[in-house]
Amino acid sequence: MPPIIDRRIPDTHFRLLRLLEARSDLSQRDLARELGASLGKVNYCLNALIDKGLVKVRNFRNSRNKLGYAYLLTPRGIDSKATIAIHFLKRKMAEYETLKVEIEQLQREIGEIGARNPK
Repeated sequence: MPPIIDRRIPDTHFRLLRLLEARSDLSQRDLARELGASLGKVNYCLNALIDKGLVKVRNFRNSRNKLGYAYLLTPRGIDSKATIAIHFLKRKMAEYETLKVEIEQLQREIGEIGARNPK
């Protein structure tokens, strides 16, 4: 049996890259909260991005005297984010067009039902 692939992971990678570009100092817990994802999913995606060479990790000491991390996009990560953004936008536009057709069909069906059953 082939493994189950979560199709939302590429979307999460894109959203994570966008967020890291803007706020590289966020903790994994903060990233999870911002993305509305579980901490485990963020950890999994971050490690995948690090393994692909799209993100690098830097250690620093935060104000509470604890070791923290900064997640920085590499030049390759910045390029990949642009490519992923194009694919993301194309996919979302296709989804929008599909939804638009479905909404129009539903509106016609509702109109037909209303015409057959006037109040």
